[in-house]
Amino acid sequence: MFENAFNNIDKALRNDEGMATELDYAEQTSWLLFLKYLDDREAERADNAELEGREYRPILDGAYRWQAWAAPKDEHGNFDHNVAKTGDDLIEFVNRELFPYLQTFRNSAPGVDTLEYKIGEIFSEIICKFRSGYALRDAIEIVDTLTFNSQQAKHELSDLYETRIRRMGNAGRNGGEYYTPRPLIRAMIRVTDPKLGETIYDGACGSAGFLCEAYEHLKSDSLSTSEWDTLQRKTFYGQEKKSLAYVIGIMNMILHGIETPAITHANTLNENVLEIQEAQRHDVVLANPPFGGGERKEVQHNFPIKTGETAYLFLQHFIRMLRAGGRGAVVIKNTFLSNTDNASVDLRKELLTTCNLHTVLDCPGGTFQGAGVKTVVLFFDKGAPTQHVWYYQLDPGRSLGKTNPLNDADLAEFVELHPSKAASDKSWTIATDDINPATWDLAVKNPNAPEEAPLRSPEEIIGDMLARDAETARILEEIREML
Repeated sequence: MFENAFNNIDKALRNDEGMATELDYAEQTSWLLFLKYLDDREAERADNAELEGREYRPILDGAYRWQAWAAPKDEHGNFDHNVAKTGDDLIEFVNRELFPYLQTFRNSAPGVDTLEYKIGEIFSEIICKFRSGYALRDAIEIVDTLTFNSQQAKHELSDLYETRIRRMGNAGRNGGEYYTPRPLIRAMIRVTDPKLGETIYDGACGSAGFLCEAYEHLKSDSLSTSEWDTLQRKTFYGQEKKSLAYVIGIMNMILHGIETPAITHANTLNENVLEIQEAQRHDVVLANPPFGGGERKEVQHNFPIKTGETAYLFLQHFIRMLRAGGRGAVVIKNTFLSNTDNASVDLRKELLTTCNLHTVLDCPGGTFQGAGVKTVVLFFDKGAPTQHVWYYQLDPGRSLGKTNPLNDADLAEFVELHPSKAASDKSWTIATDDINPATWDLAVKNPNAPEEAPLRSPEEIIGDMLARDAETARILEEIREML
């Protein structure tokens, strides 16, 4: 049922000339789903209040509630097409009345950690891209068939939404910006092993994949009321700069079961890392920060190690956002391990001297769809300096691609070997005493791999060519003499 609904939503979106990409599909589906979710939640709260004999005041005023403008019903509970807005009237209402009204919640909300504030944030950051009120009407009527009133429904919807996010990531050049492969995320979570009562942070949360998977890791049917409240309100924290990713991240967390996501719409790199207070720090950092970029000088001034490389600034931020004894798992380009520029060398030194970089997971090419760079995952604990680094070279035994992506089985051996840091054909350990303190080079060099034949010098190559030419000439001369 839900899968057919999502497919039909796509068809409705394709019929609107305002939709051009998978990113548009994800964004426009998100705000419709959010308003339907909000309506279901309001109805549930109203029912609970009635059972308890108390008054309930809805968050949204009557004219702006889903049942009033999107899906009005007749006295028999059937969709009332005679009342429902459509065509230009619907587009006019959404653009000139609904969105401006919802935007006011950012200023009127009682606090930034409330659902009211999230409403204001979301609708201040996106626009309605529908140009056809008839296509929008079709999409609305399909979304109205979805329900958020059970955990099973939310689970199925979250799976479909994840598929949409994956498609969106695959469609763009920077696929990892929106979608980190879930098997890789789950392996990172199993190694860091967050516990209930700890806080988990992603300062570049994108579509919130790390926070959603960490929630799945921690949730349990046996949680007490206070533990459930801790899981919901005092566990997951994130920041995201881009409006689209921010909206999708909130919707993704809601669908997974986190009712009021603590994601802030902000540029993490605008914060001075030297001013981070203990109260802001977290127990676990899980992240795949964007790389490349070219951060401005004023942004670089927020960091002791100056660099325009976005990922290097994020890594400095993550180190300082961890509490003493906290655990981090961060994806970064593999060139970070061996680059010789001053920022790379200084950052490797800081990581090794202020944290225990206990594990480097070397990921194969194709791990990230749509991103043509090789990556590694750095696992580190804040506090004591590094003594040994355990490397694991992930080799699924096949080429990874869109039709053959990374899966949980590919990472099973890594997760199994990690506690013991055992040596194998794919894993080995180096001591920091053996690392050159002039370069702090951490390049992946598997000692178990067969040695490659050394490259020959140009002189050797030219000599061999001349020798073959001479041999050929001799053979031709012998043939002529025989004739």
